[in-house]
Amino acid sequence: MGWRIKGFMHPDVKKCIIIVVSHTSWTDFIVGVFTRGIIGLEMNFVAKKELFVFPFGVYFKWMGGTPLNRQKTENKVDAIAAIFDEKEVLRLAIAPEGTRKKVVQWKTGFYYIALKANVPIVPVAFNYAKKEVNIAAPYYLTGNKGIDFTALEAHYKGVKGYISANSYEPK
Repeated sequence: MGWRIKGFMHPDVKKCIIIVVSHTSWTDFIVGVFTRGIIGLEMNFVAKKELFVFPFGVYFKWMGGTPLNRQKTENKVDAIAAIFDEKEVLRLAIAPEGTRKKVVQWKTGFYYIALKANVPIVPVAFNYAKKEVNIAAPYYLTGNKGIDFTALEAHYKGVKGYISANSYEPK
């Protein structure tokens, strides 16, 4: 399909948060599935529970998905961080924008999950303008959110999503 993968997933990093930007379309899931297939490593995701109904729910679970009840009052950061303790391998892909619409700042849940679970963050860019999936080296958080976000966002300068107008633009 003309896409290239730049960088690589470190197979020895068995637990991490993979932040995927720009998330502007349902087609990002397809790009992710192909990328995962080429890389050949287990990768996981959480998605709203409404997506996990028959028949697609069976497929999403088989693909490494876990349904998330966004209406429950439980602390989702704690709940997801606890999953890291239960699993031997968990490479959790999250879109920090939290939506496919245009956003000017990321949600912070992925950051606090990584801190609580003590796992690195792997920045991954889906750049439709260049037809590239760009995988950066694992980033180990400092605990200083300003420094960490500046370092993470640097990976996404110039990245264009499928719907270019909705692409995330780092400060």
